[in-house]
Amino acid sequence: MNSNKRLRSDRRGFLSTVGAGALAGAGAFAGGGPLIRTASAATAPARRPKVAFLGTVVHTHSHAQHFLDRHTAGYTWNGGWQEPRVDVVSVFIDQYPEKDLAKGRIKKHHLNHVPTIEDALTLGGSKLAVDGVIIIGEHGDYPSNEKGQRRYPRYEWFKKVVKVFEDSGRSVPVFNDKHLSTVWSECVEMVEDSKRLDFAFLAGSSLPVTRRMPAIDMPLHSPLKESVCVGYGGVDSYDFHALETAQCMSERRAGGETGVKSIHTLKDENLWNRLAQDDCETTRKLIVSALTRSHNLPVETGFPTAPVSMQWLQETMPKTTAYIMEHNDGLRTTMLLTGIRDFNYAGMLDDGSIVSCQMYLPMPTHGSTTADFFNPLARHVETTIIEGKAPYPVERTLLTSGMVIGGVDSLYAGEKLLATPHLDVKYQASTDSTFWAN
Repeated sequence: MNSNKRLRSDRRGFLSTVGAGALAGAGAFAGGGPLIRTASAATAPARRPKVAFLGTVVHTHSHAQHFLDRHTAGYTWNGGWQEPRVDVVSVFIDQYPEKDLAKGRIKKHHLNHVPTIEDALTLGGSKLAVDGVIIIGEHGDYPSNEKGQRRYPRYEWFKKVVKVFEDSGRSVPVFNDKHLSTVWSECVEMVEDSKRLDFAFLAGSSLPVTRRMPAIDMPLHSPLKESVCVGYGGVDSYDFHALETAQCMSERRAGGETGVKSIHTLKDENLWNRLAQDDCETTRKLIVSALTRSHNLPVETGFPTAPVSMQWLQETMPKTTAYIMEHNDGLRTTMLLTGIRDFNYAGMLDDGSIVSCQMYLPMPTHGSTTADFFNPLARHVETTIIEGKAPYPVERTLLTSGMVIGGVDSLYAGEKLLATPHLDVKYQASTDSTFWAN
């Protein structure tokens, strides 16, 4: 709490004024001058961007496996095979479990296996020698704190990257997989560093950019009244996915994102008691709407008609954890983790109409190591490095990182409502839709 109070005074101005494009710096490329390369460019660039790949662990279905495979072997894209548009010129892997795949991948693709993060960025020299950095700090054997949060080394690795940038006098685009950190001050510092050193900073998960069913976006500047996401998984892990599912839709509302003033985590009976209150009538309707998008909801008696029965909700989702967040502009976002196996969004507009969809996240089957929902995120990573700008604001990931931290803190405090004035993150969404529509 003390660190949050300090941040409130000296960082409020930064968080409240950063816009969607403020952190998308042009990032100079190694070899002199910016390298601009787009899919529609008439003339191919003289060379391909060089990328340093930093991963915690590479095993089947680990995030590092998914990204390393795509950036070295390629991926399916719009009905064809997309060869990597960047060259992975160095690989740093932190851990090697019994079923490690890193060494085999490195040998197969003749990759430069380096012992340190600094070597990955400098290629053994004294200055930055790559055009982009990919940080995959997910999975692996790392310690957890007293709240159960896994302390992946994303922040520590990011700071090492920043140190190389500072020592070299220039910077390049960086991608950070999933949330930024489990400590709010570290999250803020990472975004501040990207602004200070003027490099494109892309972060987050695959949920906002994967396929949607139906393939819709929240219309820009919509008069959104309330948002709900119903997903699955654990606290301080899949809650981030679910929060980004809601946030990538909510941020497109009229006025843009205004920040979050309070977070309340509730479980099971406490949750149902809260949802039974009169001010949650819209929330209950949106939960049912989101559930209708699920592919695996275990319903035996059909869906209820209005008004929604609390008994039906409890019987359908007996074990559920929810974060209820109140935004500064009056929007409410409710995120539920329950027994389904997909991520579904519903939002109500001022006129009572509902926008809903599923963020399609099919799990790999039949022994496959692929997961197609990583393809669009890998595509955005490449584009960020190639063009020197991020396709959507990193403030989304900053805010959702803070939401995860706040949700965990509320749960750890005994399911108490917590004020979050430090989450005054204001930004405007990208004008273009960035999910995989083809």
